[in-house]
Amino acid sequence: MLLDTSGLLCYLHQNEPQHLEAVKLLNSASNKTLTHSYVLAELIALALIRRFPRSAVLTFVLDLLDNPDIETVWVNEQLHREAMKLLIDRQDKTYSLCDAVSFVLMRQRKMTNALTTDRHFEQEGFVRLLRSDT
Repeated sequence: MLLDTSGLLCYLHQNEPQHLEAVKLLNSASNKTLTHSYVLAELIALALIRRFPRSAVLTFVLDLLDNPDIETVWVNEQLHREAMKLLIDRQDKTYSLCDAVSFVLMRQRKMTNALTTDRHFEQEGFVRLLRSDT
């Protein structure tokens, strides 16, 4: 399962409508979970914009990095370029660069499930595990 920004935000924030489902899914994950450095950067920015306490957000991200059951992929130039190519090929979509990196990684790892509320994952043929209106 790939951990996306919106899924981690749901996990972190008790007031999110999908919080309990996100906690259940992440805590019951039987296989290794995967995220990447762009998700973590996006999560920090989004959480701070939403006025989460800075120390709590930073501690949460450091805990993710230290969790042996969560693999964090550090985006290098090659992965960044592959994601850029996907964005160029999908100009009719509103994907972010972070989304594109996730899609490339999920295809490379033959993953289908994402802890996310983002409908873009479904547009690319993946399973969105959290439902929202967006």
